[in-house]
Amino acid sequence: MLTEKYNKLQSILRDMESVVVAFSGGVDSTFLLKAAVDTLGTERVLAVTADSETYPSSELEEARVLASKIGVKHQVIETSELAIPGYAENNKNRCYFCKSSLFDHLIPVMEEKGFQNVIYGVIADDMNEHRPGMQAAKEKGIRGPLLEANLFKQEIRELSQQFDLPTWDKPSFACLSSRIAYGEYITKEKLTKVERAESFLKSLRIRQVRVRTHDEIARIEVEPNDMKTVLENHDSIVRELQEYGYKYITLDLLGYQSGSMNKVLS
Repeated sequence: MLTEKYNKLQSILRDMESVVVAFSGGVDSTFLLKAAVDTLGTERVLAVTADSETYPSSELEEARVLASKIGVKHQVIETSELAIPGYAENNKNRCYFCKSSLFDHLIPVMEEKGFQNVIYGVIADDMNEHRPGMQAAKEKGIRGPLLEANLFKQEIRELSQQFDLPTWDKPSFACLSSRIAYGEYITKEKLTKVERAESFLKSLRIRQVRVRTHDEIARIEVEPNDMKTVLENHDSIVRELQEYGYKYITLDLLGYQSGSMNKVLS
């Protein structure tokens, strides 16, 4: 079945003829980029990464390395989610504003470079989650080949491992704004605070981590087997995160949950 799905993905990509890939360097977009290059060739694929306040500098550097490893042309464009009307207010449609703006930046690149399509890494798992960005893609004619091929995250990881992509076991990542509680205004300072806090926790060899921000409260999400590490280092964690501006530091006993902020949405 996995082979059949990959063959379908290649068929979808061949029909597109040439593509600009919205490339973050995450598991899904890296696999999509690799599949596009293997199917269409390097001359008919362009990877474009949007560098903004919500995208950690470490992720940008990794995206550069991955694009080089895959052997594809890579363009970095400067964007600003905080400049998008409605984004910083952080309502439940925040991701719609983000994706709509991203595609508005990518479409001119596609037209200028002579490519036929813009594609992004939406996957089958996303159909069961709150993904308002999918509506923006639909409105602007942006396609998601991984979703069209009905590929799920675990299948993408398996195929990525087969293709020797270093992202096959990379922890899931979402933009830094997803750490801030809905309704709480997003600022550059808050995003920097989240990035620094998560970077410090990762320095303790915790791979999957979210520092969910509720005003002055840091709610740390890690996988259950890493909770012991958090507790063993609680003094240094409290000291560091308070230095970054948090007043209360908590550990969520439910552990890491993708999209946990969406629980408040009806």
